Amino acid sequence: MSITRYAWRMTAEITDSKARLEALNKAALAGGGAARVKKQHDKGKLTARERIELLLDPGTFVETDRLVTHRCNDFGMEKQRIPGDGVVTGYGLVDGRQVFVFAQDFTVFGGSLSSAFASKITKVMDLALKVGAPVIGLNDSGGARIQEGVESLAGYADIFLRNAKASGVIPQISAIMGPCAGGAVYSPALTDLIFMVDQSSYMFITGPEVIKTVTGEDVTKEELGGARAHEAKSGVSHLTCEDDADCIRAIREVLSFLPANNHEPPPSKECTDPAHREDESLDTLVPDDPKRPYDMREIIERVVDDGDFFELQPAYAQNMLTGFARFDGQPVGIVANQPNVLAGCLDIDASLKAARFVRFCDCFNLPIVTLVDVPGFLPGVDQEYGGIIKHGAKLLYAYCEATVPKVTLITRKAYGGAYDVMSSKHIRGDINLAYPTAEIAVMGPDGAVNIVYRREIAAAEDPVASKDAFVAEYRAKFANPFKAAELGFIDEVISPRITRKRLCEALAMLKNKRDDNPPRKHGNPPL
Repeated sequence: MSITRYAWRMTAEITDSKARLEALNKAALAGGGAARVKKQHDKGKLTARERIELLLDPGTFVETDRLVTHRCNDFGMEKQRIPGDGVVTGYGLVDGRQVFVFAQDFTVFGGSLSSAFASKITKVMDLALKVGAPVIGLNDSGGARIQEGVESLAGYADIFLRNAKASGVIPQISAIMGPCAGGAVYSPALTDLIFMVDQSSYMFITGPEVIKTVTGEDVTKEELGGARAHEAKSGVSHLTCEDDADCIRAIREVLSFLPANNHEPPPSKECTDPAHREDESLDTLVPDDPKRPYDMREIIERVVDDGDFFELQPAYAQNMLTGFARFDGQPVGIVANQPNVLAGCLDIDASLKAARFVRFCDCFNLPIVTLVDVPGFLPGVDQEYGGIIKHGAKLLYAYCEATVPKVTLITRKAYGGAYDVMSSKHIRGDINLAYPTAEIAVMGPDGAVNIVYRREIAAAEDPVASKDAFVAEYRAKFANPFKAAELGFIDEVISPRITRKRLCEALAMLKNKRDDNPPRKHGNPPL
């Protein structure tokens, strides 16, 4: 008789307490047994305990509820009680800082969730809220345990409630390291960050078989809910990792930017990159021709500490960049238009991507640095019917609501309503800078003169030359940063080479900023 399969029944027959404990611990550590562990390894996946060992500092893991088993006595389940019941829970340290963790064990009942399984997770989530520490969930589960019926569903709901209560209080990070389907996907969806493993993880509400039956569409699990699909198409995932170890490394790195909870500042790091460092190459990085693209990542990487930019959702809404970096050792969130894609226009996906990130930064006291090169909102019937009005308003709302330090740099275009939305002075931007190449106007010079000087251009002997002259005049008068600077909407027009210096100075000055919103239960953003 296998001690793993019938662990609880066997150990109940052992009368010596120490021997019984030893047997129970052995059964818990064995998980689903050597054969299932091997199967997990053959798929290129680590076990739940191996993942926790990689995540936490060596020797710091304290396990909770190791001896818990399920309570189901139907369908022969009374003969299959394994200590731990398919999820490993506890707490430990990451770089010396407290975190809580749960790791679903696919080798035990396929990682399926029972009421006991759920209670283990909710217990560590409750503890995390009490002490103010991040929760990391390592997901690898076949879903609800069918044998338990509604009790399993109730367990999911208990977890969802904790996700909602912890939102904005402690960081919540989900790693999808295997299957995650049906109702199980909503817990990760309620967390702050989702990392997926390429070729070995997937998420979807309904699987390929159900879709085939209902709609007749043929689709594979990977096409429907694989890591690449969720990174590039749905925007559900924030990062695609090569394997389990790469995913764990990414989690440890992202935690280095985040505070333990909403009452603490982000952790600073010793910096050897001079805060006043200048970079002459920045003077020529933004092209003189406003129609020529350039890569905003180059500016970011040249001004942040050691060129280290931890980008999130790099394959989704690529006209918008989001991620973490440091200035003089202090973590910040970066939001930037990407002129290389759709000329940096704001569209539905870019607005959602940036809005969610801005609110996350505001929750956890991360200053927001915004780099602006935006010609406006993307025009089109699909955008209008898709709700660009409400989705664009989400980004506007996020910036208006944010009370953390906000530093904005306009590198080139800032046209129309998009100028307002991208952390302008008018929506509580604290320090707003611009390059001499900045063009701040209601619209681009070409479009503006077609409206303002339409009659004059039509009546001219040489309409092309006439339009060029009016464009030059409009650009000189309006499409530059100096009018905005005269009005105090731009605090300083700076030479690009001193970008890092000015950003570091602004962030240092704003370090003790205090701001708040009107007393209320909560706002009502345009969801």
